[in-house]
Amino acid sequence: MQTPPASPKLSGNNAVSDRRIGLILGGYIELINVLGVGAYGTVYQARNVVTGALYAVKALEKAGLDPRQRKFQEREIELHYLASQHDSVVSMHKVIDSLDCTFVVLEYCPEGDLFSKITEEGHYVEDDAKARQVFLQILRAVQYCHDQSIFHRDLKPENILVKDNGFTVKLADFGLATRDPLTSDFGCGSTFYMSPECQDTNPHPMACYQSAANDVWSLGVILVNLTCGRNPWKRASLEDSTYKAFRKDPNFLKTILPITDECNDLLRRIFDLNPQTRISLPELIKRMERQPRLTRASTEPISPPYSPLVEQPVPQDPLFQNVQDCAFEPLPAPRYPAAQHVFNAHQLPPTPVSTPPASVHCTPQPTLYTSQVRPQAPCFPAPVAAYAPFQASWNRCGAYFSQFAAPQCHQPYWTFAH
Repeated sequence: MQTPPASPKLSGNNAVSDRRIGLILGGYIELINVLGVGAYGTVYQARNVVTGALYAVKALEKAGLDPRQRKFQEREIELHYLASQHDSVVSMHKVIDSLDCTFVVLEYCPEGDLFSKITEEGHYVEDDAKARQVFLQILRAVQYCHDQSIFHRDLKPENILVKDNGFTVKLADFGLATRDPLTSDFGCGSTFYMSPECQDTNPHPMACYQSAANDVWSLGVILVNLTCGRNPWKRASLEDSTYKAFRKDPNFLKTILPITDECNDLLRRIFDLNPQTRISLPELIKRMERQPRLTRASTEPISPPYSPLVEQPVPQDPLFQNVQDCAFEPLPAPRYPAAQHVFNAHQLPPTPVSTPPASVHCTPQPTLYTSQVRPQAPCFPAPVAAYAPFQASWNRCGAYFSQFAAPQCHQPYWTFAH
């Protein structure tokens, strides 16, 4: 399966969107309001003129599309329809084709997306039961997709819609989905949520990676979003200082997040660098069902930032050169007083917002949200027993192998200065 093509440039899109207000589709679905405008088209709020039921209608423009782009539009509709048989996937009610546009009639979720629920309303943080319930819904939706040989490849809170005051979630936006269990579409998805193997900037000929394992990695980032209200790193790359720290010590997240030991162990399995040994989705579901507690109380101390097995640090480790910019990448602090005291112990004060990078080659879900990030925190070294970095590689069948993986102890460990 080829990489989805770049979005076409649509001229006068807002004017066209407004002109469709009042249009009746299929004799009974009236477009009543514009919810958002994206690269490929517009999402409308619509109403059944007979029953009064509300829908979201995704209008996929045909103008300016070449045959390849049109093929990917059709693939998105097909895969979403197949996946929508599951309760935790946005339902697809009807597809109406016209000369200039394809209208996809979808389930309406008036509360917006999971990102807004976390960052603007403060749901899930310090509410383990709710976070666990919602995460299990997401896991089961993705498992159903995988059982149908559908791999989402753009799992993130912005592509998960919410209902029932945040207790019900629905997976959406299959613009990057594929049926290929092995894919060579490197760099496909959203940077915060990409697995390391997906980001190979110089893949060798015939290189590929496992679509299912890539989805599992994205789910791990979403788990951190739900429980802690932040991202674990900007990208899972050695160019990212926080990810370097995690690669240095797999228990790094526990030293800066209010997560339980059990949750930390689960994240270690999810963020396994080797896709072959990374936790499978069925096992992840079983582990989550047996794990009622995800975060520590605010009065419980975080884990110590270094091991008692200390000696003189060895400063030559290339993994930790130039890490004065080491920082943990937060989502914005919620406007939610009950959770604020937990955040205060683990993150910096809020700063002005900035927008996250968009999905690569992805039809964006038009939602009303912004992403906030904070300035990077100062770091200081503390010696620990650890392992030297190694070069990770994936062969043409998506199998993982490592090179130059040799143990080396007592390297500097970087944590936050307070």
